[in-house]
Amino acid sequence: MFESHSASFSSDQDISQTVEKVAQTNSSVLIIGEAGTGKELIARTIHERSARARGEWVAVNCASLTSDALEADLFGTAHSTGKLAQAQSGTLFLEEVSEMALHIQQKLMRLLDSNALDIRVISSTSQNLEPLVSARGFSQELYYKISVVPIKVPALRERRAEISKLVTNYIEKVNRITSGSVSATSTVVLDALSTYNWPGNLKELESVIERIVISKGNGEIELNDLPSRIFQGMGAGATFAGEVDVDFPRMFLPERGLDLKNVVTAFENHLVDQALARTSGNKNRASMLLGLNRTTLVEKLRKRGMITPLRSTGDGRDDHGIISE
Repeated sequence: MFESHSASFSSDQDISQTVEKVAQTNSSVLIIGEAGTGKELIARTIHERSARARGEWVAVNCASLTSDALEADLFGTAHSTGKLAQAQSGTLFLEEVSEMALHIQQKLMRLLDSNALDIRVISSTSQNLEPLVSARGFSQELYYKISVVPIKVPALRERRAEISKLVTNYIEKVNRITSGSVSATSTVVLDALSTYNWPGNLKELESVIERIVISKGNGEIELNDLPSRIFQGMGAGATFAGEVDVDFPRMFLPERGLDLKNVVTAFENHLVDQALARTSGNKNRASMLLGLNRTTLVEKLRKRGMITPLRSTGDGRDDHGIISE
């Protein structure tokens, strides 16, 4: 039996403090966290702020190579230098180290124990290695060798209070790259972003913000700009028996309140857009899906500027400028 020694951190500030401290040492580091939580960024930061920053940063993804290819990549062949040799005086980053075959783990352990290498090893994993060690699926000796300083990176859903700051940073970053002028989002939008669970963590959030900022170019991000999964991921609320047989997304009322009219309008527009997308723009079928008269749907679209009113021309168009369906 062995005792767990993982360190858990609740915020970027906690992790930053640990990174600063461990960067001044030569200790091995094991970074544990879900995909997309920024494990490689943390590893790179440790390297860049350490005395080894003058040496090479060498990364190996243990999950992307076959066992034979990984062994050759790490230790080299008669015709090529291995990554371990390339990392001399620098840092070797073993990404998803849990995927490394046992015989490679043992070979690596022997090399590290021999002190023949002047390298620092930083590893990452998206799964807890301790059960693997208990099940003899991962070398206990190597586990202790690479996890002198364990850092557990919380998932983004466990750090919701930081989402607002992250969104602002990502907006500013994309604005600089694209010369855009998209502004910080409203309270309602930030609440929606903070409620979503972000299964892809930081990478998913950054991707969503990047896509929105590039698409808008300027102005403030609105609820309608968010992907539909943001609303769907807000969790199902209770059904209203006797009224409608659907589950509503669960939205939370912020402490400072919100503009209910804007929220209701955005939600309505979101459903209308889904109906039009599902019917390839057919207004008759979309209005049936929404339980509306076609003329009511047309009027809603006209108010949003999605339809330009036209006089009847006798060419198949009606008085709202829509091709008859």
